[in-house]
Amino acid sequence: MPDSTYDALVSHVKTTRALGQIAGLLSWDQEVMMPANGAAARAEQAAAMEEVSHQRRSDPRLADWLDELEAADLDAKQAANVRLTRRSYERTCKIPASLAAELARTTSMAQGIWAKARAANSFADFAPSLEQIIQLKRQEAACLSGADGNVYDALLDDFEPGMTVAVLQPLLEGLRPRLSALREKINARGAKQPVLKGTFAEDAQMVLARQLADNLGYDWNSGRLDQSVHPFSSGTAQDTRITTRIDTADPLGCLYSTVHELGHALYEQGITEDMGLTPVNNHVSLGVHESQSRLWENQIARSRPYCDWFAPTFLAAFPDCGLSNGDDLYRAVNRVETGFIRTESDEVHYNLHVLLRFELERELVAGELDVTNLEAEWNRRFERDFGRMVPDAANGVLQDVHWSVGLFGYFPTYSLGNIYAAQLNVALCDQLGDVDDQLARGETGQILSWLRENVHAHGSLYAPTDLMQRASGQELSAEPLLNYLETKYTEMLDL
Repeated sequence: MPDSTYDALVSHVKTTRALGQIAGLLSWDQEVMMPANGAAARAEQAAAMEEVSHQRRSDPRLADWLDELEAADLDAKQAANVRLTRRSYERTCKIPASLAAELARTTSMAQGIWAKARAANSFADFAPSLEQIIQLKRQEAACLSGADGNVYDALLDDFEPGMTVAVLQPLLEGLRPRLSALREKINARGAKQPVLKGTFAEDAQMVLARQLADNLGYDWNSGRLDQSVHPFSSGTAQDTRITTRIDTADPLGCLYSTVHELGHALYEQGITEDMGLTPVNNHVSLGVHESQSRLWENQIARSRPYCDWFAPTFLAAFPDCGLSNGDDLYRAVNRVETGFIRTESDEVHYNLHVLLRFELERELVAGELDVTNLEAEWNRRFERDFGRMVPDAANGVLQDVHWSVGLFGYFPTYSLGNIYAAQLNVALCDQLGDVDDQLARGETGQILSWLRENVHAHGSLYAPTDLMQRASGQELSAEPLLNYLETKYTEMLDL
């Protein structure tokens, strides 16, 4: 009977997803709490978890259940669960369990190797691990794409279902001309922009980070904030975990990393729980996920009215920072500078960082670029795009954790998230009307409620582009993002 078949399917996938969440907790622990000598054991644990999960995701019974449910009379969420389970089953069956386990083992070990190499500023220390990972990811992509498929599309589809290089590349490359022109206008203007001065205590930064999280609606009964080498977000609606990093010379890095990761966590906390651990009660894609973090970080927390509201709190914590008021803070958090670090870059340069990685990793996966030449190519292309010479590996090829954990195909979702965020911002401002007035009072509840209703609550019920079109009322376009950036910086710097 379809009802009993559906119940069997759901019971199976719930347990499988619970195992995946346990693996996520192991990964969080590795980044935040685990002692260094635990790396080898953790790699075996990660491999074991992935092997068990892979077996469950490729269980032959799933094929029988899915076939029986193909013509069943299901409601929208049940139908979505069947569709999403079939997608997972078909992708998993293409990848040998041994390959999945080896990927988990290798990337678990590589995270610690990358962190040490970054601290030692030595790409050579990480290069052998990266070569192993790329070889394994090529095998995985080949299994997924088949003889005639695009191997990068196969990896991209893991993070942004349905997206292809054919759609994404012109969309992202189309950002470059206007972003480069805006940067040149800003550089030519030579407007003085405030710079923070002094040393900023770690504990004071964390107090402010927690205050921002409070203000933006973070549920501490279902979440926590810690420190890590690279800020990240993980977990589920009832157990979201975000991290930030501290630089005693730059408190804004900590605060805005916190807001960024908080955006991810608010999304997770807002996904409806009426179907528990089923596939539909999950984020729909990394691009949509990133739209939430970038919207809160940029359009909300970097806006002039929000900076006006937050400035008294910031200046009370750091009275000798060199800033005097909300306008100073607004200009400081939106300072345009050709820096090396993606996570600390301004909105004008951020997508140019992503384009660099998107270009390099496509070539790495395709076998057109060798790992032995990666650092030199990174440095050459960075100078081409940014006009500056990379001083060292920590400020260049080693700055991001993503490749060490096998996340090839992930980087372009950052820019896709920026594009989605700008479209969502247009819609929520149109519908809420007085967003600037609310932000000037430090009121963010209506914004969060709008996102809950239009994005979070739907989970994976719709495809990513469909969800974004429903929420924003627009087809996928970079025009709102470019218009937002040009308007913002033209007004701020009197270009």
